[in-house]
Amino acid sequence: MSAFPYEAMWERQDALERLDLRIRWGQYEIRVLRFHLTSFPPGKVLNFHKHAEFEFHFIPSGAGKVILVDHPFELSEGMLYVTGPGVMHYQEAHTAASMEELCLHIDIVDRGAGSGAVDRWEIAEAEDCVKKLQTLPPKPVMDIYHAMPCFLEAYRACCDNYSGSYTTIKQCVVQILLRTARAYDDGTPRPELPGRDVGASRYRFAMQYIRSNYASPLTLEDVAEKLNISSRQLQRILRAYHQEGSFRGIVEDIRLEAVCRRLDESDLPVEKIATLEGFANGNYLHAVFRKRFGMTPSQYRGRLSKPNPSLPL
Repeated sequence: MSAFPYEAMWERQDALERLDLRIRWGQYEIRVLRFHLTSFPPGKVLNFHKHAEFEFHFIPSGAGKVILVDHPFELSEGMLYVTGPGVMHYQEAHTAASMEELCLHIDIVDRGAGSGAVDRWEIAEAEDCVKKLQTLPPKPVMDIYHAMPCFLEAYRACCDNYSGSYTTIKQCVVQILLRTARAYDDGTPRPELPGRDVGASRYRFAMQYIRSNYASPLTLEDVAEKLNISSRQLQRILRAYHQEGSFRGIVEDIRLEAVCRRLDESDLPVEKIATLEGFANGNYLHAVFRKRFGMTPSQYRGRLSKPNPSLPL
C-alpha cells in the first residue's frame, strides 16, 4: 500500500490557518478562513449544517457519502465538491474506514471594476471563475485537473518559508478555485487567449539584443538564432519595422550613437573608443563617421569648444 501523499500535513495541521491570507484577484478579494487537512473516523457523521462562506471539499483518501441539499452522493478517493454560502449539507465517513478531507473555506468579496486591477484578462477570468463557483451544480465530481496537490504545495511553502513562499501560497489558492471550476466545465468554448503582433514582438527582442551586444562581433545569423527564426525572416522583420531596414545599418547606427556619447563624455582616444564600441579600428571608424556626419570624430569632439554648434546626434 502506497504512503498517503498528504501525510506531512498532519505535522502542523493548523500551519496554513495561522496565515492572514487576503488575495486580490481581478476585481475580487479572496479571504482565506480555513485551509487544512482533516479526518473523519469510520462511521463519523456531521449532521446537516451550512456555512456563510464557500467551502471546497476534496477527498484524498477513504470513502463516505454526502447529502447536498436533499440529494445523496457516494464519495470516494479523488472526488471533490463545493458548498456555497448557505448550502445545507451532510457528511458521513464509511463505516469500515476513515475518510480524509482537504478543506478550503473562503469569502469572496467583489471590490468592483475600480478596485485597482489593470489586467483585463485576469479580471475576465476571475469573474468567469467566480460566477461558475456561484452556480455549480450540487454534486461531487472527480478532481481531474489536480487541485488537491495545491494544498500540499501551499503547506510546504508555509512550513519552509522560502523566498517567494507567500506568493506561492496565494497562487495555490487561486489554482484551487480555477481547477475546481474547470472540473465542472460543460465544454462551452472559451475565448481566445490574448495575442500580440509576433513581428513587432520579434523586432523589439532583436533590437534589445542588438543594443545589448553591439560592441561585440554580431551577425544577422546570431540574432536570428536567438529568435529561433531564419536570417531571411529576421531581415524581413527589420525592413518592416525599422527605417534603416538593413541589419548592418542598424548595428552601425547603434555603434555610432555609442561613439558620440563617448566623444561627448570622455577624453579617451578615438582609437580606443572605436574598439570599445564595436569598430575594428580607428581608421574604419573615421571613414564611417565622416561618411555619416561629414566630419571626423575629432572634429565632432572639438565642436564643444565652439559657439552655436549645429551638428548631428
